[in-house]
Amino acid sequence: MVPTCLIIEDSKFDQLRMTRMINKSVADMQIYVATTLREARLLLAENRISMILLDNNLPDGLGADFAIELADLKIFSHIPVVMVSDWPSPFMWEKAATAGVLHVVNKSEFGLDYLMDALRHAKTRQAVLH
Repeated sequence: MVPTCLIIEDSKFDQLRMTRMINKSVADMQIYVATTLREARLLLAENRISMILLDNNLPDGLGADFAIELADLKIFSHIPVVMVSDWPSPFMWEKAATAGVLHVVNKSEFGLDYLMDALRHAKTRQAVLH
């Protein structure tokens, strides 16, 4: 099964940066991009998502609140989430920990290590589910 990544990010620059990193590092990964939480919910409902890269400040809400929402829904709770934010606050860290977010990282520090760790978790969780 081809792995899939949902990037939830409203900045075109950061969308392209993450997409390029994935395309250079992971063969055959399907990438979906949402600029709002509403779009993300629709993509999650229509597609099987392996991992999520999630910004915190989005036009229609906070990524940390969305991560908690996902963690509370059994159908999505297995998906590894990496929060990639400009200014991770202590409040955001607390919510992310509550939601079981895999990593919280500053956008300037986000790199291949975080991506590959999320992919490893996605493969492990997928194997457990089947």
